[in-house]
Amino acid sequence: MINFEFYSPTKVIFGKETEQQVGAEIKKWGGSRVLIHYGSASAKKSGLLDRIIESLKAEGLFYAELGGVVPNPRLGKVYEGIELCKKENIDFILAIGGGSVIDSAKAIALGTVNDGDVWDFFLGTRKPGPSVPVGAVLTIAAAGSETSMSCVITKEEGLLKRGLNIDQNRPKFAIMNPELTYTLPHYQTGCGIVDIMMHTMDRYFSNTTATDFTDRISEALLQATVKAGTACIKNPMDYDARANLMWAGSVSHNTLTGMGKVTDFAPHQIEHELSATFDVAHGAGLSAIWGHWARYVYKVNVMKFVQFAVRVWNVEMDFENPELTALEGIEATERFFSSIGMPINIPQLLGKSTTAAEMDEMADKATFRGKRLVGFFKQLEAKDIREIYEAANKE
Repeated sequence: MINFEFYSPTKVIFGKETEQQVGAEIKKWGGSRVLIHYGSASAKKSGLLDRIIESLKAEGLFYAELGGVVPNPRLGKVYEGIELCKKENIDFILAIGGGSVIDSAKAIALGTVNDGDVWDFFLGTRKPGPSVPVGAVLTIAAAGSETSMSCVITKEEGLLKRGLNIDQNRPKFAIMNPELTYTLPHYQTGCGIVDIMMHTMDRYFSNTTATDFTDRISEALLQATVKAGTACIKNPMDYDARANLMWAGSVSHNTLTGMGKVTDFAPHQIEHELSATFDVAHGAGLSAIWGHWARYVYKVNVMKFVQFAVRVWNVEMDFENPELTALEGIEATERFFSSIGMPINIPQLLGKSTTAAEMDEMADKATFRGKRLVGFFKQLEAKDIREIYEAANKE
């Protein structure tokens, strides 16, 4: 186990009707002029936005609204939010939605109080200073952005998807009412389940030794997610299942499941190019890629994949041929993805195969045009990523 620091300062307010506390909570953090940031019209149709506004009015808070965030949140919307925040002297940003809305709010928060182009921070050419405080009312269990330091934005020009991991991105609070996820379509629920699992698995598959306690946390989270996710697909209004899934989503990405180890995240980086290029749901892109990445890298540390198969999927250990056990764990994961309606290859994801030129371009972009290696379990060059895309491109 390597040295580590664990920092997860976001206040979690969990349970039924907790969104009614949002006004008072913002006031505790010194907010007086609030930007309400959200995605589709469902926030209005469901009555959630009205309840939020009533809570703000009850505390005498000014508010402005900015909707229209889409999956794979766009830099153009971030620029629009920054302009609005500056015009209205916004001092607190409230995200109502899932990871896309929360990530957009985080980027707006940085751009509002830091001079220059906020995109520079995502390129790594400048480091940001302070940020406008952000709070979240979560409406989908998936990205874990409500308690994480992560923010991912897509620049329309060039279809560039880049992430920024800094402590300034951590929301001050996250209001998490599982009932708000009841009406999600099965597909969105499935995408969320995959995202939760992948945030855990991209930390789990590490070559760092002596991390058994952290591994056990991850394994328990994965098993709980499979159980709760299956129940949510069967009965979308199962409160206990929705609650377990929502809490798992936050814990999966608040860094707890990666403590003491060098983490990988290659599947995420490989998928980012898919969703940037084809504008697919992130969770679906991850399920389409993961098994093909796993088969490409598992021989680097077969016993880690064996441990995953035995502990998470209850695969019977083949002592004479551990590789078969490792491969069965990969197949068990893909079977689960399929069972919740998620794709396990690119043709299932897109309804078509990608071209050779598209795969070449995505692999090149994933390595920042050859300027970086991707992942740590096995460090990948563009040619490696190209082979993973090629494998995933077959039915």
